[in-house]
Amino acid sequence: MLILGVDTSCDDTSIATLKIKNQKSKIKDIEVLSSVVSSQEKLHAKYGGVWPAMAQREHEKNLVFVLEKALKEAKSIGQKENGNGKKITEKKQKTLSKILEREPLLKENLLKFLNKYQKPKIEAIAVTIGPGLEPCLWQGLNFAKALAFMWEIPIIPVNHLEGHLVSCFLQKTGKNFQFSIFNFQKKIWPAMGLIVSGGHTQLVLIKKIGDYKIIGQTLDDAAGECFDKTARILGLGYPGGPKIATLAAKATSLPTPNYQIPNNLPRPMMSSKNFDFSFSGLKTAVLYTWQKIPQKQKTSKMKTALAHEIQQAIIDVLLHKAIRAASTFKAKSFLLCGGVSANKELRKQFSEKLKAEKPSLGLLTAENGFFTDNGAMIALSGLCNLKKKQKFPFKNIRANGNLNI
Repeated sequence: MLILGVDTSCDDTSIATLKIKNQKSKIKDIEVLSSVVSSQEKLHAKYGGVWPAMAQREHEKNLVFVLEKALKEAKSIGQKENGNGKKITEKKQKTLSKILEREPLLKENLLKFLNKYQKPKIEAIAVTIGPGLEPCLWQGLNFAKALAFMWEIPIIPVNHLEGHLVSCFLQKTGKNFQFSIFNFQKKIWPAMGLIVSGGHTQLVLIKKIGDYKIIGQTLDDAAGECFDKTARILGLGYPGGPKIATLAAKATSLPTPNYQIPNNLPRPMMSSKNFDFSFSGLKTAVLYTWQKIPQKQKTSKMKTALAHEIQQAIIDVLLHKAIRAASTFKAKSFLLCGGVSANKELRKQFSEKLKAEKPSLGLLTAENGFFTDNGAMIALSGLCNLKKKQKFPFKNIRANGNLNI
């Protein structure tokens, strides 16, 4: 069985194909045949963040190109030869036009693709319906609806946050990007999940896949958003997380005096009794600290020292809350996921802290290439939620930018 995963929740156009090797055991023997991501990072960098209208337009331009590349990498596509293959009827073209009435360029590109290639052996399409930027979500959803209609296969609506959680179960087992889901025979439930990204910072109690309870979340800025905004204050550019991390990694080579930051940065809500987060105060503290530093002292070394302190402040809060939550709810494993989990120092300190304080608590994180938004995690989530009797098309499936897990 082949399943296609589509994600357009923000500014990355992501499509992947997953192959289930053993039909009788759909979650134990899985191979990622392809995972293609078209990033818009450079386009949005000059705005210091994602511009939704531009992101929407780029998805419309990129979706068919990314689909073609993903299917070629999966070796699941073949051209129509000498007019062979079913022609698109006028009736089908009218329905396709209705589905994509607000995406004329996407319709044009998709028709060219459908006329050029035979129907692949894809049996279902998993697509993100939320949360995310709603204009972007609709691009991916309408694209999936159009494909599902033309290929006569089911659509599986997927929660983007669940996608991040299940990405932790894709563990590399070979050189050729073969992955197998984590051994479900191990007693890993209940698990505690920390989703930490540009738009979300949530602690989720996971009783099993599909059974979630949010026990804590950010009250204002997410951790990734804090990285972006503080990087902007320091003039580092966008995206802020990788730039802060790169500078922070250099801090250990600086002389001790350069580590001294005027007024150590706060760790907001770290001592609160609940499991919620707040990072807007940290952002404000960085702004005031930077403004108080004399211009002649705003050197690259000072930026490096401040970047180190920003990163550590965020890590301290995440670590403290997460470990306390895992202890309170007697979790047997911990899932660390989302784009911010790509931060090497965050993963390193999580691993060390858990080994020191909770050695029995297994830590699962995504593999390289699956930290940030990707179609593979959406396909896997769709696979876990696939219902055998699903039909097409799903006219009532809608995108919801504020969808919760």
